[in-house]
Amino acid sequence: MQMQQQPGPAKTSQRGFSLIEILVVLVIMGLLISIIAPNVLGRADEARVQKVFADFSAIETALRMYRLDNYAYPSSEQGLNALVERPTLAPMPANWKSDGYLESLPVDPWGNPYLYLSPGQNGDYDIFTYGADGTRGGDGQNQDYGNWQDAE
Repeated sequence: MQMQQQPGPAKTSQRGFSLIEILVVLVIMGLLISIIAPNVLGRADEARVQKVFADFSAIETALRMYRLDNYAYPSSEQGLNALVERPTLAPMPANWKSDGYLESLPVDPWGNPYLYLSPGQNGDYDIFTYGADGTRGGDGQNQDYGNWQDAE
């Protein structure tokens, strides 16, 4: 009786991606990114501007509450910090709220503190930011924004 030989492990063919297939996928991804990226980046810029105007609204609400309690807005020298900590500069607030009017001062989307003038050049007070570059003037992300402007 002859023993039949058991076949050895079956050879499996491993198939990978060819260089052409990988290049086609990369080209398709590149095209998609070139179409989508400008739209996404534009939205980020719009979001920053919307944050600026949302911050203006929150600060204005706190300023109105400060004025109701103390009969005047903080002076330019006292600044927006008067909404967080009791001012130490004159005019001293008569009825400053013990826990303040804001938990903390927001910063603009570019990491700079908001600027404040009272009396303002455009109203009772001006709240503004010089944009991404932090200097007066500019276009695009370097544009100046103030509470006297309409939200775009």
